[in-house]
Amino acid sequence: MSGREFVKILLAKECITLKELARVATEKGNKKFTLDGLSHKMRLGTIRFDDIEFFAKLYGYEIVLRKIAED
Repeated sequence: MSGREFVKILLAKECITLKELARVATEKGNKKFTLDGLSHKMRLGTIRFDDIEFFAKLYGYEIVLRKIAED
């Protein structure tokens, strides 16, 4: 799953817009997020994993790495 897909799923699950995510992340974090900046990073595929992890924690999610069971 790409960072873009993860953010889009988070937005859908929380019924929020990218603009709202940027606003809340700026308020609660130590970094400024803008709609244009996030949109640009998502479009180019350059969004950082630590930002994605921060967004997940912000809304009460965790990212889990799970090994696929071998048959």
